[in-house]
Amino acid sequence: MNQLGLPLSLNSKMLLSNFVGKKNQQALDFVNQLLTQKVSDVVFILGAKSSGKTHLLQGCAFSALDEQLDVIYIDIKQELPEGVVSDLVPVDWICIDNVDYLSTTQQQALFDLYNRIKPTNTKLIISASGLPSELNLFQDLKTRLSLAVTFTLETLNDEQKILIIERKMANINININSKVYHYLFKVFSRDLNDVLSAISILDKVSLQRKSNISIPFVKQILGV
Repeated sequence: MNQLGLPLSLNSKMLLSNFVGKKNQQALDFVNQLLTQKVSDVVFILGAKSSGKTHLLQGCAFSALDEQLDVIYIDIKQELPEGVVSDLVPVDWICIDNVDYLSTTQQQALFDLYNRIKPTNTKLIISASGLPSELNLFQDLKTRLSLAVTFTLETLNDEQKILIIERKMANINININSKVYHYLFKVFSRDLNDVLSAISILDKVSLQRKSNISIPFVKQILGV
């Protein structure tokens, strides 16, 4: 996979096939269709925190790899080498996560990339927390991104979040009663990443103490 030597890695569990949310099906159908099309296209994915933007972009990357296509994935929120966006070349699929965090220089580089891919077959998939018009980007870039095919990911309910967590736990052979997840969402945080971080802490302590992760155990360790 072409990652331009970046210190980035993909999560092998973030696939289009296990992306959650019935209301997200239209976005899934569209990006799956793009895998077989020989034209340039720009897709803008927006959604709240923990709505699955990174999952969808990495899923796109894996699906493109399965089709033997050249792929680049970068997350603007991560620490990146200087000039990395300027160095992007029009390959088959370019997935750029969290464009909310683009620096001024990176904004200009993305604007130039947008213009360069038009006569190619490159698919540019971008994510952000809001519509292009709502982001702190310069006007010409907002105008370009406003032309993209746009999908808003649904905000997941607790049951959907628990499904995601249970899949992650199954991958690492951890079995926790779903009542614990409901309790964490109720008294700790409704943010999926916060709950996953808490579970990681609970798992480490439970292994040290050789205890099961129960609601009393959560209260003791997290103080909630």
